[in-house]
Amino acid sequence: MKTEVSHSDSSPLPSRSGSEGQKGSMEKESGSPCSHPQAEKWEGKEGKTEMTVLFSLGKTSLSRIAQVFESFEAKIHHLETRPAPKAKNTLHPLEVFMKFEIHNSGINLLINSLRKVVEDVKIHWEEKVPWFPKKIQDIDKCHHVITKFEPNFNQDHPGYTDLQYRRRRADIMELAFKYRDGDPLPKVEYTPQEVSTWKEIYRKLHTLYPSYACKEFLDAFQHLEEYCGYAEDHIPQLQDVSRFLKERTGFQLRPAAGLLSARDFLASLAFRVFQSTQYIRHSSSPMHSPEPDCCHELLGHIPMLADKEFAQFSQDIGLASLGSCDVDIEKLATLYWFTVEFGLCKQNGTIKAYGAGLLSSYGELTVSLFSILSESFFIIPEPSFAPIIHH
Repeated sequence: MKTEVSHSDSSPLPSRSGSEGQKGSMEKESGSPCSHPQAEKWEGKEGKTEMTVLFSLGKTSLSRIAQVFESFEAKIHHLETRPAPKAKNTLHPLEVFMKFEIHNSGINLLINSLRKVVEDVKIHWEEKVPWFPKKIQDIDKCHHVITKFEPNFNQDHPGYTDLQYRRRRADIMELAFKYRDGDPLPKVEYTPQEVSTWKEIYRKLHTLYPSYACKEFLDAFQHLEEYCGYAEDHIPQLQDVSRFLKERTGFQLRPAAGLLSARDFLASLAFRVFQSTQYIRHSSSPMHSPEPDCCHELLGHIPMLADKEFAQFSQDIGLASLGSCDVDIEKLATLYWFTVEFGLCKQNGTIKAYGAGLLSSYGELTVSLFSILSESFFIIPEPSFAPIIHH
């Protein structure tokens, strides 16, 4: 057991005057042994829980207390004593503060065993907060890629049997893996075949945008063509686009190696950083990609991130994700999916698309709008970027 021990009157122990008045911080244990209501929350779950306990030593020695914790393989992080305010036993007039970690399966037994040998037990429950970036440089650690949709692992991927395509993608992905905050954004020299794929996608979508895209998208797209080299025969570079976004809404780009975990991707948005892939989809399937690629990012996401209201909405989702549990991350990812990725809105009585998954896919865009017009939907007209809900 790794133990830190101290004995002082000025310490991190809860103050005596506030220990009973702090609701939810320290719970007093009394009565016969039973399942503690908080302990039941962890019953049957794998892993460990951090807890803090405060008790009066009474007639029991510290060595006996240590044996109790050792028997349940509890790892003591901090142990501290101070004079007890109302010592029932003058031989051991001490109050003990312990911070420890224990397997979830042993919580109930430890609490009950402790109550048998000491007095005035108060428990403080500490749930571990998942790691999250505290500063923009920490986003270097937000690079966990979901690989199941990649051509190396997905047999249904158009590029699965194309070894040359897979090698090319690996080279571009390596640029993202090596990138660190503050580095110049990597430049990719796209091949004629890659530019040809981009050209086919750009041409088809460009003809649909005036009829299907929302006003904010159209306004930003016009500026991207004017200032960032958006054209059918040229794939824009991240550096140029990032500079444009930074001036418009404070967002900036960084290269991504693929489809990131929801936690990592959303955390980046909190700092107004959008992680963008640079490889392009396989030429045999220009109108659809099973994963994000530069067409999805540049044609779908970037124009909307140039809108101040939408940029703020995106950052708000990211901020809400920081330190959230897995359940809440899933909820936020779902919100993101049905708005930022596949959102529709109503403008001047007409349904328009603002979701990147729609605006970067010819098939998705035409099918979604046709379905909306031919079926019964409940539409939320305000705010501008609200989802359309099917009923």
